[in-house]
Amino acid sequence: MIERRPLLDLLAHAILIGGVAIVAFPVYLTLVASTQSAQEIAQSRPLSLLPGTHFWETYRLALFGGETSMGSKLPAGAPMMMVSLISALVIAIGKIVISLLSAFAIVYFRFPARGLVFWMIFITLMLPVEVRIGPTYEVVSSLGMLNSYAGLTVPLIASATATFLFRQFFLTVPDELVEAARVDGAGPMRFFKDVLLPMSATSIAALFVIQFIYGWNQYLWPLLVTTNESMYPIVLGIKRLIAGEAYTEWNVVMATAMLAMIPPALVVILMQKWFVKGLVDTEK
Repeated sequence: MIERRPLLDLLAHAILIGGVAIVAFPVYLTLVASTQSAQEIAQSRPLSLLPGTHFWETYRLALFGGETSMGSKLPAGAPMMMVSLISALVIAIGKIVISLLSAFAIVYFRFPARGLVFWMIFITLMLPVEVRIGPTYEVVSSLGMLNSYAGLTVPLIASATATFLFRQFFLTVPDELVEAARVDGAGPMRFFKDVLLPMSATSIAALFVIQFIYGWNQYLWPLLVTTNESMYPIVLGIKRLIAGEAYTEWNVVMATAMLAMIPPALVVILMQKWFVKGLVDTEK
């Protein structure tokens, strides 16, 4: 029997509330700033903690662009969010598909140097994009993939981590299940589609959330491979809003940042149950 101690419960809740406040306060401050005008933000020291009256005007500029009252011409955020959304989806889905197929081949197919192939894939964990960015850029440029969705996504689409996780899960599948599928006349791809994929659903969901956020937050790689404004992702667009004009419209910057938080937050909220289950479920 676990003894309940009110004082410890109160202390634990106080720590949790304090942690939530530390995380949520910058988000609230960003939201408040996005509802004020650039002049109010520049003149307020410290910044007011009460929402302003420029909500619709600021978010219209953040989404569709246009000229501000100070004469600044701002780019539209909606096309950038679409670029980020497409890139994040392609990266997340591509990583999962390639990792599933590669892990399936490594576990269930017998071919020479199978172990060596796996360890070569695993070793690439020590080579992040920042290390191989020069040669990767040279290849992408030589293939004419600059300023394209292929250039934004293909170099980031492989994942040694996901391959390793799926391999470890496939190794836990009982051999009797494989034999039963073989006796029933199921071929390799039928076994993969009808047995392994449904069993991997929670792991796929957890990896999708992680990889979607990874793709959405990409900054360094898009900074190198995009020079056309139509291919800027939203993270790059926020940086451009800060450095692109002599006078920074901080209210629009904050509104764009709030808009950029929405898709990843929705993915986490809508897939929270699957995400948690994929991380903690042991009854595979």
